Amino acid sequence: MRGKIAILALFSLILACKGSSDLKEIRDFKNSEWFIAKKETFEFEVKDIQKVYDFNYLVRNTVSYPYYNLYLNQTLTDDKGKVLVNSMDEVILFNQKTGKPYGDGMGDIFDNRVAAPKLQKYKFAKSGKYKWTIGHNMRPDPLQGMMSIGAEVLGK
Repeated sequence: MRGKIAILALFSLILACKGSSDLKEIRDFKNSEWFIAKKETFEFEVKDIQKVYDFNYLVRNTVSYPYYNLYLNQTLTDDKGKVLVNSMDEVILFNQKTGKPYGDGMGDIFDNRVAAPKLQKYKFAKSGKYKWTIGHNMRPDPLQGMMSIGAEVLGK
C-alpha cells in the first residue's frame, strides 16, 4: 500500500512540475559550437492573458568557453510576425575576477538559468501563438564551448 501511495505522490509531483511551465525547451549544438546564423526559435501558446509571464534563458556551457559573458539577441513575436520585444541581453557565465563558473555544474559542464531582463512580469494583450527567437551576438563564429540554448516561459 505504501508503495502505491509513493508512486502516486511521485506521479502527482511530476505532473505539477510539468504544468508550472508554459514552455521549457533546450536545443543542443553539435560539437559545442554555436554558429551566429543559428538562431533558435521557440514556439508557445498563451491561453490566459490574466497571468504575467517570466522568460528565462537556459544556457549550457563548458568550462572551456573562452569568455566570462555571453551576449544574446532575443525577439518576441506574435502569430502575425509583429515584433513585441527585441533586445540584446548580457548573460554572465563566469566570475570575471576569479574565473569560477556560475550555475549548476558537474565536471566541466554548467547549466545557467538566467532571467531575460525585458521579459519579466510580461503581460500579453491577447491569447494566441507566440515565438521567442534567441541568437548570440559574439564575434567568434562559431562560438566554442556552447553546448545548448534553451527557453523557459513561466506563467504566474
